[in-house]
Amino acid sequence: MGSALFLSIDQGTTSSRAALYDTSGHQVACCGAPLECRYPADGWVEQDPEAIWQSQLAALHQLEGSISEEQRRAVAACGIANQRETTVLWRRGSGEPLAPAIVWQDGRTAALCTEWKRQGLEEALRQRTGLLVDPYFSASKIVWSLREHPAVAAAATAGQLCFGTVDSWLLWRLCGRHATDCSNASRTLLMDLEQLQWAGDLAAALGVPEQALPELLPSQAPFGSIAAGLPFAGVPITAMLGDQQAATLGQSCLQVGEGKCTYGTGAFLVINTGATIQRSSAGLLSTVGWTDAAGKPTYCLEGSLFNAGTAIQWLRDGLHLIERSDQVNGLAAACSSSGGVMLVPAFTGWGTPHWDPYARGLLIGLTRDTGPAQIARATLEGIALAVATLVELAERALGAPLQELAADGGAAAADLLLQAQADATGVPVRRRADLESTSRGVALLAGVQAGLLPGLEAWSALASAPGARRFEPTLGPLQRQAWSRRWHGAVERSLHWQESSTTPGNTTTTTTTLTGAA
Repeated sequence: MGSALFLSIDQGTTSSRAALYDTSGHQVACCGAPLECRYPADGWVEQDPEAIWQSQLAALHQLEGSISEEQRRAVAACGIANQRETTVLWRRGSGEPLAPAIVWQDGRTAALCTEWKRQGLEEALRQRTGLLVDPYFSASKIVWSLREHPAVAAAATAGQLCFGTVDSWLLWRLCGRHATDCSNASRTLLMDLEQLQWAGDLAAALGVPEQALPELLPSQAPFGSIAAGLPFAGVPITAMLGDQQAATLGQSCLQVGEGKCTYGTGAFLVINTGATIQRSSAGLLSTVGWTDAAGKPTYCLEGSLFNAGTAIQWLRDGLHLIERSDQVNGLAAACSSSGGVMLVPAFTGWGTPHWDPYARGLLIGLTRDTGPAQIARATLEGIALAVATLVELAERALGAPLQELAADGGAAAADLLLQAQADATGVPVRRRADLESTSRGVALLAGVQAGLLPGLEAWSALASAPGARRFEPTLGPLQRQAWSRRWHGAVERSLHWQESSTTPGNTTTTTTTLTGAA
């Protein structure tokens, strides 16, 4: 038992990774492959479903080729973590993708969501699913595809349409089963949060064919085994989790009130609320964290910032201020302050708390003295200030302050970001030596389901392993409040900025400037 290894499949927005963990929770090996996003129109973000699979397959091949035969034989279980809400549609009989995958960041369904709100559907959806009506979630992406892609509509009419978030798509390709888990299903706007079942009446009201939905299983379950001819053939798949829920587990946020923020493509604050569904009237989401093998849920409260790492990528690819993303901390450190410059990272709209798909990014406070260092620092501070709003709302909903915020994800390597986070919230920020909490979290769950780990606390000691760092707040309350007021003033200017009438064949946009908060 001590020699067992756990395979983690971690399919993200811009890359696919595969990793192995031992029974102590230490990473043994990891390989990855890039994945391209396409931006065919303003606010649109899509991927090729086949490219998603090929990227993940490449990572698995690389990993299997990098380890010894003894290690290969020791792989006892597999878990799948994935970018959430991204919508894949394929034909049941052949497995052929029927349309591009619409990525979670995509805002093309804003008009459809407005239509649903006008029909009076939002309150019922909020109460049943814990979510808001927004293009972020999968349901509107499915309905849009049914309307816009004849092949999707034809497959639905023939009873041959399969819908899945990326976990379902990977599972289909790995073992031929059409299934998902409750953590991913809770992000579709189609699952009853209390009953942990598909809400057939809601699906019918929205126009989603229920027969296209995957089988709904606990997060810990026997999902199948990797098929012959694929890397790691025969390894049982025993866990599936959305990436943010997996990171919450990987950060050992196992007690009520413990929370983490993952700074990846976006930034996501997730706080454990235990067996209680914590409701919020301020734009936070109620969601399933994970379910055990018996289907018993742990719920979470979540705040979502759609652009974090993408803002750093913009500095690299758009402005060419840095050559590599990991250079942002050094550039930002070249100045002592941002000089009053603020970056609002609403490149693809705004999530919590405004839920405004028409918001756009804003760089404000520029002077003749502003240079690359100030812009880089403003970018890191903009991410931190946006997350600080999420923390403040979560503390109000919980009725108690956070004692600590765990941080992970690629952008969390930037010391200035995490120091700004501590300063903007007044909450200490803890960073582990290993930032890959997502893959570790789903590997942990897979090992527990396989009976090779004693429980979810098995790897908790890793939180204080050598190399961890803690960032303490340095600002006083008055300084923090003044900074926050300036930030909210900048955010106000970004809201409702651009209403797009874009289609793939018509790239014109209508820009409307409005005032007031969403």
